[in-house]
Amino acid sequence: MSGMTGAPTGQTRKQRILDQIIQQLSRDLELLLSAARTAHEASIHEDNVPENKYDTMGLEASYVAQGQANRGQEIRQAVQEYRFLTLHPFDDDSPIRLTALVTLRAGDDGTAKNVFIGPREGGLKVMDQGEEVMVITPASPLGRSLIGRQQGDCIETGSGAGIREYEIVQVG
Repeated sequence: MSGMTGAPTGQTRKQRILDQIIQQLSRDLELLLSAARTAHEASIHEDNVPENKYDTMGLEASYVAQGQANRGQEIRQAVQEYRFLTLHPFDDDSPIRLTALVTLRAGDDGTAKNVFIGPREGGLKVMDQGEEVMVITPASPLGRSLIGRQQGDCIETGSGAGIREYEIVQVG
């Protein structure tokens, strides 16, 4: 957790996490665009010219290529959004909002979890000095539970048997 002695805190840590998010998304984009090119080439390759109306190999490859191109555009937009993201400072009394780095402690087993509230790409995980940080968005269930809360608050997320309780240990 970032509150430990010698651990990085504040804007420096968040900038490092932001840089890692951008790097990871950029790598994902490169891989996806390469896969899209391969799928496009497969869709137009002479071996995939339909021999009859039931031969859909080329059509299927073109659908895959289009889906990958669409996802590539989404990642490209996310990279731009993160590049221009302003990291907001937080103190003990600041309500949680976009760009907060939040450390949560699970009520059932005491495990710690670090989340960065970003505009897109919820679920993306990056490592910061041996600690996993997961990106969540304000629209996610956990994000909705955190927005507007403060350090020291407790939240619940999930439903039924899947309800989890967390204490907000730190907001940076």
